[in-house]
Amino acid sequence: MSRTAPLLFASFLLVGLLILSGWHPYDRTTWLMEVVPVIIVLPLLWATYPRYPLTTLLYVLIFAHALVLILGGAYTYARVPLGFEIAHFLDLERNPYDKIGHFTQGFVPAIAAREILLRGGYVKGRKMLAFLVICVVLAVSASYELIEWAAALIMNQGAEEFLGTQGDPWDTQSDMFFALIGATVSLLLLSRLHDHELAKQH
Repeated sequence: MSRTAPLLFASFLLVGLLILSGWHPYDRTTWLMEVVPVIIVLPLLWATYPRYPLTTLLYVLIFAHALVLILGGAYTYARVPLGFEIAHFLDLERNPYDKIGHFTQGFVPAIAAREILLRGGYVKGRKMLAFLVICVVLAVSASYELIEWAAALIMNQGAEEFLGTQGDPWDTQSDMFFALIGATVSLLLLSRLHDHELAKQH
């Protein structure tokens, strides 16, 4: 069964949600910085689809990650209504949607890194595979934190919405920790399913 039609539908849906989120976002600059990964990755996925199609699992995960980014861009991470609901339910002092975003930042790239490493034949041992996947995820997370730091230096106070620290002096460290948790959970839950889908690719 061809996946082209479902992927087209998912792509158009993402584009529609992207436009909707950017119609009247809380902060236009923050919206752009938060959703730029979606704007970059979506055309890239279609450009590589004919010669390097990804597993269905990875496409689904990327779609879910895009939704997290789009929602965070529309409201800013500190103001996403879902986060307030979770904070109220768990009796938290701050909106945790930012941590959901960083958990996802580990959960999804873990499978992307795993797929690239396995399909390229770059690593064979499973323990080394898991180690390298975690390393890649932490590198991605650290790079994102450096981008946030650069934004803070360039924009001064204007970067507060993008950073979403909500007064937490350890926000950077906890962001990376949540990415680490996301990657670990992803490997534990999805490795077997991912192996099965990779086997169907050949």
